[in-house]
Amino acid sequence: MVTTIVPRASLGLAVASALTLALAGFGYRWGWWGVATSFSVLRVAAFAGIGVALLALVGVGLAAFTRAWPALGLAVAALAIAAVVVWLPLSLQKAARTVPHIHDITTDTENPPAFVAILDRRRGAPNPSEYDGPEVAAQQKRGYPDLGPATVAVPPERALAAAEATARALGWEIVAVVPAEGRLEATATTAWFGFKDDVVVRVTPAGSGSRVDVRSKSRIGRSDLGANAKRIRAFLAGLRGRLA
Repeated sequence: MVTTIVPRASLGLAVASALTLALAGFGYRWGWWGVATSFSVLRVAAFAGIGVALLALVGVGLAAFTRAWPALGLAVAALAIAAVVVWLPLSLQKAARTVPHIHDITTDTENPPAFVAILDRRRGAPNPSEYDGPEVAAQQKRGYPDLGPATVAVPPERALAAAEATARALGWEIVAVVPAEGRLEATATTAWFGFKDDVVVRVTPAGSGSRVDVRSKSRIGRSDLGANAKRIRAFLAGLRGRLA
């Protein structure tokens, strides 16, 4: 009897911890609570996952000892789910410790592209739209030394059109495209928490081609966990691929 009860209980609790983990992000995205509460729920899910994993290990041992193979399958499934529930918060914590504690990333730290059309959307956001300055630039250079502008062998109007197509392909919400200024502004929304990060792309002539600079800035939070740098890399890779 215990051989069956423990695996079933561990699987049920594993599913419950996974749902709690999912709600940590979606609860904020849906407006149920603030970001501080979301991170508290995230911690609760992680600790619950550890407890479930221990219980599932007991279930695995009991089922294997009694050769109750269906129960063993339930226990292994519970262990796998619990492992994911524990791993995800730990991976976020690791990212927070290993990337710079900044949220304003740009390919041009000397003259970063400025937000214009998106200013109204950022009104009231904890992080102001202005660039965060030399200290942040220094942290970015240490943490993301690979980030820099892209030089493409097409005229600015074609580069800007390709930039817009790339941004749409990445799922960004286009806020403004100003060909006369070589500027594109957009908002990227993260899939889980629904955090809003704003992006501005600047295209300028460079010899017979164009130079493309990008800036991505979070509206809230001190650290972006590397999300803005990752977004810029994905955009530039997509742009180069589109123009190849």
